[in-house]
Amino acid sequence: MPDVLLLLPDFLLILCGFVLCRYSSLNRPIWESAERLVYYLLFPVLLFNSIVRTPLQLGSTAGLALGGLATVLGGVALAYGLRALPAWRGEAHRQMHASGAQVAFRFNSFIALALAERLQGAQGVAWVALLIALCVPVCNVAAVWPLARHGGQGYGRELVRNPLILSTLAGLLANLLGLRLPEPAALTLHRIGLAALPLGLMAVGAGLRFGALKQAPGLAAAILCIRHVALPLLALLLAQVLHLQAAQRALLLMFAALPTASSAYVLAVRMGGHGPFVAGLVTLSTLLGMISLPLWLMVLSWL
Repeated sequence: MPDVLLLLPDFLLILCGFVLCRYSSLNRPIWESAERLVYYLLFPVLLFNSIVRTPLQLGSTAGLALGGLATVLGGVALAYGLRALPAWRGEAHRQMHASGAQVAFRFNSFIALALAERLQGAQGVAWVALLIALCVPVCNVAAVWPLARHGGQGYGRELVRNPLILSTLAGLLANLLGLRLPEPAALTLHRIGLAALPLGLMAVGAGLRFGALKQAPGLAAAILCIRHVALPLLALLLAQVLHLQAAQRALLLMFAALPTASSAYVLAVRMGGHGPFVAGLVTLSTLLGMISLPLWLMVLSWL
């Protein structure tokens, strides 16, 4: 069972960014530049390099891949469906929904890789890499859609310019073609990507506004319930329907119960969304994940 404290370093990095932004000379203008660096360089490099370096192994993991995609698509459908509820049809709520909907179905791939190694070793890492490669494009496309629509931006233009989508597709293409970078280039990209997680999490903390959640507490609760309750339940059902082996069943449940992606905040800010609302959601999702992940794996062991 993963240690409850496994997510503590991520939360401490968020807290560090919050403290530095509020109580030091490293104020908002500096962190706005850091957000651009993470969004346009660090995260894309990390995604590309991770996908290129990992064998996809599609043949023996079709059921797991289908379960992962179905879980993500279920989260997208539930998150989009929230907009139809009468309580959240006002203009202010539409902006927060467009910004925060992605929190319901996106996932923290860094935590996923760390947990996979703890649960299943090298095999688990390979399985999670496959889920990341398949699901990240779906998540990013679904995250960009409401933000582009709400902001009046061209959806197609946003997709072809989105660095997270472009880097993921480039990584998948390079992987399928069997392309491999020279070792010096691969090592350089790896070291650039290593900076993405800590700086991205600190940028979340720097943009943190807990007060923003008070503007739509019901919407925030619904989004987090989808992420931490509905999706794990869906994963349990899918694992049963797809007759997954025990190891893949545990991995699919872990994947479904992950905290949301820390880059959700960066994407919301860069596309003119409600950054403080998303920052609060990301922080609460990380806290909830510290509790819910071990609990869901305990539920699986009881079944």
